Amino acid sequence: MADFDTVKVQMAHARALHEARHASHKFAHEHMGGRDGGPCGFAWVNIYGVRSNSKLGKALAEVGFRKSYEGGLQLWNKWWPGQSVDAAEHGATAYAAVMKEELGLDSIYSGSRLD
Repeated sequence: MADFDTVKVQMAHARALHEARHASHKFAHEHMGGRDGGPCGFAWVNIYGVRSNSKLGKALAEVGFRKSYEGGLQLWNKWWPGQSVDAAEHGATAYAAVMKEELGLDSIYSGSRLD
C-alpha cells in the first residue's frame, strides 16, 4: 500500500466522489433519460485488509467509511441521490477505481443489491 496521510485520503475521497457522481449521472442520462429509473437498490464500496484502528482506517472513517458486517470497511452510496441500483453501482465502481489509483488500495470493490 502506498504512503498516505489524512489530507491525501480526503483529497482522494473528494476526487472519487466527483468521478462517482459523474459516472452515475452519465449512466442515468444515457440509459434512463436523465431521470431515476430501473430497478431499485443500494450500492457501496468495500475495502478489505485495512484495520479500522490503523492510521489509514482512521482517515477513511473521517470521510465516512464504517466497519462492515462482512469484515473490512464500507462506504454506502453518497454519489447517486435516486433509487436506481444501476446508476448507483456505476458510481460505486468509479469511486473504487479512483481510490485504488490514488491510494494504492488493492482490495477495494464496489457492491450492490436490489431492494
